[in-house]
Amino acid sequence: MDFDILIVGAGLAGGSLACALAGSHLSVGVIEHRAPHRPEGWDARIYAISPANVAFLQRLRIWPHLDAARISRVERMAVFGDRGGRLDFSAWESGLDALAWIAEAGPLTLELWETLRRQPNVRVICPARPQSLNIDAQAATISLDDGRTLRAKLIVAADGADSWVRGNAGLAIRTTAYQELGVVANFETELAHRDTAYQWFRSDGVLAWLPLPGQRITIVWSTPEEHAKALLALSAEELAESVAAAGGRCLGQLKTITPAAGFPLRLIQVPHTVAPRIALIGDAAHAIHPLSGHGINLGFQDVETLAAVLNTAPAWRDVGEFDLLRRYARARAEEVRLMQGTTHLLDRLFRPTNPLLAGLRNTGLNLTSRLPLLKSAMVRYAAGLI
Repeated sequence: MDFDILIVGAGLAGGSLACALAGSHLSVGVIEHRAPHRPEGWDARIYAISPANVAFLQRLRIWPHLDAARISRVERMAVFGDRGGRLDFSAWESGLDALAWIAEAGPLTLELWETLRRQPNVRVICPARPQSLNIDAQAATISLDDGRTLRAKLIVAADGADSWVRGNAGLAIRTTAYQELGVVANFETELAHRDTAYQWFRSDGVLAWLPLPGQRITIVWSTPEEHAKALLALSAEELAESVAAAGGRCLGQLKTITPAAGFPLRLIQVPHTVAPRIALIGDAAHAIHPLSGHGINLGFQDVETLAAVLNTAPAWRDVGEFDLLRRYARARAEEVRLMQGTTHLLDRLFRPTNPLLAGLRNTGLNLTSRLPLLKSAMVRYAAGLI
C-alpha cells in the first residue's frame, strides 16, 4: 500500500495529526497496534490542556464532542515553595477564561480515533506492528509483522518516548534520568476545590493537585524512586491520608477513587527531529519533567506546526523532502528548548537542601507574586497566547 504520509502511533499526537490532515490532498495511513477503549470510571491519565491547544482541538472539531461533565477548568493556581514561598495565578487577572482545562486521556484519545476513522483520505491499519524500516531516495518503507508492506513519502513518528521509528531511523537522543517516578491517582475531596490547582515544591519532590469535575482532584507526585515505591505500596486509605497531609489538608480529607500508578521521569532531548522522509512529534521528539504540565501541549503544537507545513505545500511537492521538513523543525526548536531547559532548571533548583538556595528560590516565588505584569506574561505564555 502506498501513502503520502504514514503516521506511526494513534495516540494524542498521532491522532490529532491525522485529523489535522483530514480533507487535504494527501493520503494518510495510521499504524496502531491496538484500538483505544473507554476506561471504566475516571482515567488516571489526566492532562492539563492550555487554552491555545483547546482552540486547536476545537478547530479539529474534537473538543465540542467531549463530555463537558468530565472536563474541569483551572481558574486559579497556588504554588508553594519549601520555605514559605508562594506564587498565585488567576485567569481573571490575566484576562483569560481559564488557565488550563483538565481532561482525561482516554476519552480524548477515543474521540480522536473515531474522528480520524471517518476521514476519506485517512486509512487506519490496526492491529499492526512495524517490523522494519527502509528509507531510500524515493520513499520510506515499513514492513509489518503480518507481512504487509507500506510505502510513504513521509513517516511521522508519534510512537512515544521509546519511539521505534526514531530508533530505526538512527536519530540520536540524549537522555537524563531524574531517578524519580511520577505517581498519579484520583481522589474525592471533602471540601470544594473551587477550580483551583495547587502545586507544592517539597523536600520529597513536586506535588500537584489538579481539579476534576465535582469534588474530585487528580494528583501527580514527582518524587524520588524510593519514596514513590513506598507510596505505590500503600493501601487506598493510607495513600489518601499521605496525599492529604502533604497538601496541608487544604481540601479536607481525601478518598482514593483510582489506584495509584507510577511512571519513570526523564528528560529526552532529540538534536534532530527531522531527517529525509522522517519527522518526529510529541514524546518521540521530546520528553520533559511534568512539573510544568506542558508535555502534551508541546505535542499538540508540534502537530499544528507540522500540519500547517504539510497542508500548505504545493500538490507537486514531495512531502518527505528534507528542506520542507526543516521548516517544521526550525519552527518548534526554540519553544521545546525553552520548556525543557526551564523545567530541568526548576527541578534542579528545588532539589538541593542548601539553605542559601532555599532562601533564594522561595524569595523568587514571593517576589514574582508581587509583580503582576510579570505574572500575567508568564500565564499568557503558558496558555500559548504569546
